Amino acid sequence: MSPFRRKKSGRSFPVKVCTLDAELEFNLEWRSTGRELFDLVCRTIGLRETWYFGLQYEDAKGFISWLKLDKKVQDQGISQHQTTSFMFLAKFYPEDVAEELVQEVTQHLFFLQVKQAILSMDIYCPPEASVLLASYAVQAKYGDYDEISYRPGMLASEDLLPQRVIDQYQMTPEMWEDRIKIWYADHRGMSRDEAEMEYLKIAQDLDMYGVNYFPISNKKETDLWLGVTALGLNIYEKENKLAPKTTFTWSEIRHISFDDKKFIIKPVEKTSPNFMFFSQKTRMNKLILDLCIGNHDLFMRRRKPDSMEVQQMKAQAKEEKSRRQIERNKLAREKQLREAAEREKAAMEQRLLQYQEEIRLANEALRRSEETADLLAEKSRVAEEEAMLLSQKASEAEQEITRIRLNNMKTEEEKVHLERKTREAELLTERLVQESERRAAEAEKLKDELLRARIAEKEAKEKLLEFLSRNAYTSTITPVPNLFPSTQVLPSDLQADLQTLQLEPLHAEPLPPDLTSYDLISDGDVDQLSLEIERERSDYLEKSKHLQEQLRELRSEIEGLKVGDKQSELDHLHEEQVRLGENKYSTLKKVKSGSTKARVAFFEEL
Repeated sequence: MSPFRRKKSGRSFPVKVCTLDAELEFNLEWRSTGRELFDLVCRTIGLRETWYFGLQYEDAKGFISWLKLDKKVQDQGISQHQTTSFMFLAKFYPEDVAEELVQEVTQHLFFLQVKQAILSMDIYCPPEASVLLASYAVQAKYGDYDEISYRPGMLASEDLLPQRVIDQYQMTPEMWEDRIKIWYADHRGMSRDEAEMEYLKIAQDLDMYGVNYFPISNKKETDLWLGVTALGLNIYEKENKLAPKTTFTWSEIRHISFDDKKFIIKPVEKTSPNFMFFSQKTRMNKLILDLCIGNHDLFMRRRKPDSMEVQQMKAQAKEEKSRRQIERNKLAREKQLREAAEREKAAMEQRLLQYQEEIRLANEALRRSEETADLLAEKSRVAEEEAMLLSQKASEAEQEITRIRLNNMKTEEEKVHLERKTREAELLTERLVQESERRAAEAEKLKDELLRARIAEKEAKEKLLEFLSRNAYTSTITPVPNLFPSTQVLPSDLQADLQTLQLEPLHAEPLPPDLTSYDLISDGDVDQLSLEIERERSDYLEKSKHLQEQLRELRSEIEGLKVGDKQSELDHLHEEQVRLGENKYSTLKKVKSGSTKARVAFFEEL
């Protein structure tokens, strides 16, 4: 009996599985295998691209291990805690995330794992690229940038940048937030899965992405790093995990095995000697061999026609993507209609305020016209009274003239005197008549002005009544209906398909637990693989020219804020790569040149 096996305490035992964004709890039968637990997790989260993932745990000796699917869970030295804990993680990486990852759940799990690796600095990421990646992470979490709902400091509190990047620059969290926000605003209209895919497409171009590093040495006992990747085995110098010194692709490796701490790799090329290296621990060799077998199987699988399961998944994913695009377009149209309705509502409210102001001005003008009419009426009354008084005085003057004429005959002196008085009286009468006529004309003018004021007042009232009756509908604002439908759920038939899904293992037969060697390529596959043309990324920089220009601009912008003594060795190595114009793919292409025999010899001389 294994010393790590727990005593049987019932028919089942509790298990907790973490998937980076969720915790799942199960009760497993005591005799359950790793495959049964793995399939249970995959069915629970709806995952069908199972071949990338595995269950990682810490065994009773404190070593990090991957659960073997063909053995019982209880027979794999699990720890003696009350509840057994596993991490559901990506064990193998695709060569091209955009081409190979089909399901959204697969993309999301890779996104979370790669993001965590970058933030924890397990994957080196340059400062300018980390800002761009952070903007996609914000888009995936919050959706489109909205100036109204966005609050300053909202991003500064998020864990978006590696601590190494933050420490290297004399920049406040707000300064980093401003630079992330600029790119975040450019991602408008991008859905969560699209933002996560863009994140992965950029992350896969980082030098340390998808590389499992193991300390090894060659025959000269030089300390080196072995990097197991989706394309093959890379050899790195101890101080440089970014640029490999040489590489061996899976297509040129025929057989791989280990004996104690010595690893032996037999190349396809008959004239080439075996490639040998030494690891530090035998336990680590089992993990290296496991990763080599899994990565090689996926390497071969990608170069064959898709299976019916993969074709079905791609067809369903394409159909689902098309359906979601239609829904997004529908929601976008509804959003546009809602915004248009809100703009129309705001315009109507503005027009209502304008009409109310016009009514106020019209009432004010009417009040002033009424006051003017009253004033003119008062002036007209005073002029009429003055005209009547003048007429009365003229009549009295005429009576006085008549009386004087009657007394005219008395004496000549009186006559002369009377004539003088008469002339004076006539002059006075003439002046009084003129004044009376002027006053009468003024009274008539005031009457005319009063009449016009009354007419203007009547027209203003009629216009006001007509204006109020014509715009009566503006007093009520029609509420905008809710244009957004409720969230739809998956169709019941699709849910049933996910629940009844039968997951197939990657290997037709389980690998024996004591496996120490494995034939990667049979003799029949050599000729086929010798004719294979590997996909190259020589046009990478041309395709991403705009992106590279943005990254260069940001790098130049923050260069002056860099703290020199905070630069790590990886930072200096990356800067040297940038200076030489090198990138991940150009480096791999360069170290892959030459025959296998020449690269084995080069490795031995390191």
